[in-house]
Amino acid sequence: MRFMVIVKATKESEAGVLPSPELMEAMGKFNEELVKAGVLLAAEGLQSSSKGARVKFSGNSKTVTDGPFAETKELVAGFWLWQVSSKEEAIEWAKRCPPPHEGDCEIEIRQVFEMEDFGPAMSERLRKKEEALREQIGQK
Repeated sequence: MRFMVIVKATKESEAGVLPSPELMEAMGKFNEELVKAGVLLAAEGLQSSSKGARVKFSGNSKTVTDGPFAETKELVAGFWLWQVSSKEEAIEWAKRCPPPHEGDCEIEIRQVFEMEDFGPAMSERLRKKEEALREQIGQK
């Protein structure tokens, strides 16, 4: 099972405050543990929403809004993609993580859809096309 582990933004991360060298060191060690355990598939930090944009869809209309965005607690500051056997295992790994920000912060764990989760909505033809695309980008 794959899980996206989402590091929620804080006022400080949205203001562009970078992590301390100590936090970078601790996160590096944690990421090494994830790699050694065969859990880590991807990991990235994200720039603040002031450097981003949103595209809103309403029928055929598309509206672009540049950041920054309100509601910091709903924004994403970074993420990992983990391959684990269960949600419980993902939770256990998350509990081992150093706090990703100073003060109060939060990590959200969300299971990634696999092709079989879509059932009949994913026809055999679409499944084969998706598998071919994943091969092109080096995913299983």
